[in-house]
Amino acid sequence: MRRRVLMLDGSGRFSVEDQPLPEPREGEVVIEVRACCVSPGTELGSVPGRRKEPNLDLPPRPFGYSNAGTVVRGSGPLQVGTPVAAMGGGYALHATHAVVPRNLCVPIPDGVTFEQAATNHLAATALHAVRRGEFTLGEHVAVYGLGIVGHFTTQIASMAGSHVLGVDRYPLRRERALATGWAELVLDPLDPDFDARAAELCRGHGFDGGVIAFGGDGVPAFKSLVRILKQSPDGHKMGRVVVVGGARIEHLFAAGLGNVDVRSSARPGPGYHDDAWEHGADYPPVFVPWTTRRNVEECLRWMAMGRMKTEPLITHRCSLEEAPAACDLLVEQPDQALGVLLSP
Repeated sequence: MRRRVLMLDGSGRFSVEDQPLPEPREGEVVIEVRACCVSPGTELGSVPGRRKEPNLDLPPRPFGYSNAGTVVRGSGPLQVGTPVAAMGGGYALHATHAVVPRNLCVPIPDGVTFEQAATNHLAATALHAVRRGEFTLGEHVAVYGLGIVGHFTTQIASMAGSHVLGVDRYPLRRERALATGWAELVLDPLDPDFDARAAELCRGHGFDGGVIAFGGDGVPAFKSLVRILKQSPDGHKMGRVVVVGGARIEHLFAAGLGNVDVRSSARPGPGYHDDAWEHGADYPPVFVPWTTRRNVEECLRWMAMGRMKTEPLITHRCSLEEAPAACDLLVEQPDQALGVLLSP
């Protein structure tokens, strides 16, 4: 059996190639892919560097880590014909067919489309970030970076009962954040009245925390976030800052930062990249209740309930053969595109 798959080479160029479908291992299923979601951050973040300094010795490789489709070769409870959301780097590729470990596949509930389900990896990553921040009822939370993960973070923190400020420099992303209905305020970080408008949202109490949901230089965003955090009577800043986007941050700690908790949020939850778990093992739920799989399940459930919104995040739809041009758009004009869905 063969498949068509989207490839990325060492010079940062995209192509679609025909290749043999790998034989599934024990604990893996084969999926006929119906929709893929391209991540403009994690998947494409290395592309500008590759184009600037090409590595011609690096051959083209398949990429992608979030898709949805129908099981055509089953394993365990995932029988042939089951519609599933699939995730995992190197597994849930942008392709016509994918071979994925069964714990990285979650049955799609009634009322959820393949397109919605294809966003599952990014949605679960956002859910894990909100868990890491422990954001709760009545708190004020600022989300810096309104890519797909930032959008989902905004929605989930709001569902948890927090008042959320969305921050992004691109008008398109700010508009889409407002369209979901979850962000109470959306601002350009360069707005001269940024601090005053943020203070109005939190009614002068200061923000309890925030999330930095983008890669690259995170220093300006971090400094901005610390500036609007709540402050104790002794002048120390307080709050919880979660970094989910792979940003690089340099800042003084101790007296230079106050009593601020800085937390890294890696991946969509426990289990991901544990080969044994991915292929069917499990952790004792009393100790690890929120695995990657359960985080995906919860996001799909919210989509089925109509609470988690995906449609405002999608700016482009195209076929697999058109994917190279769509990926170029995400890389070269990030102000013009956000969510790109592929239909193999």
